[in-house]
Amino acid sequence: MLTDASGLIPHPDGCARCWWAGLDPVYVAYHDTEWGVPERDGRALYEKLILDGFQAGLSWITILRRREGFRRAFAGFDPEAIARFTEADVARLMQDTGIIRNRAKIVGTIAGARAYLAIEARGTGFAAFLWDFVDGAPIQGTARDRAGIATETDISRKLSKALKAEGFAFCGPTIVHAFMQAVGLVNDHLVGCHRYGPCAALGGRIHEDKVVGGPA
Repeated sequence: MLTDASGLIPHPDGCARCWWAGLDPVYVAYHDTEWGVPERDGRALYEKLILDGFQAGLSWITILRRREGFRRAFAGFDPEAIARFTEADVARLMQDTGIIRNRAKIVGTIAGARAYLAIEARGTGFAAFLWDFVDGAPIQGTARDRAGIATETDISRKLSKALKAEGFAFCGPTIVHAFMQAVGLVNDHLVGCHRYGPCAALGGRIHEDKVVGGPA
């Protein structure tokens, strides 16, 4: 895999893409059609947050290849259905080879569904709860190389703390920052990536946020 000094990968189709997408067709499609696109549907945001939690200690491609299995196992990520899961459901899921069989993460998914419903019951809406942390519009990143991409930020730390207070699990600052990048709360495509412009055009402004860490 040939990557230039900026962390961009030139592809046969003439497009330069962020280094992390590699050449795997599944990963490239995810990079080109989902990652960095602002998501404002609460249930879709819940699904992505849960899947990012399952990724902890693993690679995202591992989760991506099992995403349909997760959707089948977790009732299409319907929070109302998941919130009613019992110990019998946990036992069932622990036998499901289509997902990552980690008891703590499964239990955390159920707790997250109940937290989601509690936020919705307040009239806030889960999507609004999340988007309030970036004042309602995507942060536009300015990184031109992979060294400029953070692994966590002040905002991801604040959002992580808030999510934990609501009852979500597996949502540390690094996981939350990866989530923010994926769902378009921040546009962290490298500036030279062919997806930077289209994602930026979906709305946003540069937002001052202290970054820490190295490449995500």
